[in-house]
Amino acid sequence: MSVPLEWYLLLSAALFTIGVAGVLVRRSAIVIFMGIELMLNAVNLTLAAYADRFSAVDGQVFAFFVITVAAAEAAVGLAIILAIFRHRHSTNVDDVSLMKW
Repeated sequence: MSVPLEWYLLLSAALFTIGVAGVLVRRSAIVIFMGIELMLNAVNLTLAAYADRFSAVDGQVFAFFVITVAAAEAAVGLAIILAIFRHRHSTNVDDVSLMKW
């Protein structure tokens, strides 16, 4: 017995919604960053579910590329957040104005 496609899509929609809420509601750069990563993982789940449903490898290849881009984004994004924290002593996006450095 396999899990129906709709369950994967509902889980993916829930994860994406939580990610969007994290980006829109919170003001901490770390929480916003985690929300973006959660949205990327929701898209990966959808791609993998459709790839399994239609027996195609395309979705898995796209998911692999999304994971690769997310890893690079995580490394660069966390480095930028760390540099801003060292300079401003805050990760609150309302306190950071890059034009005033």
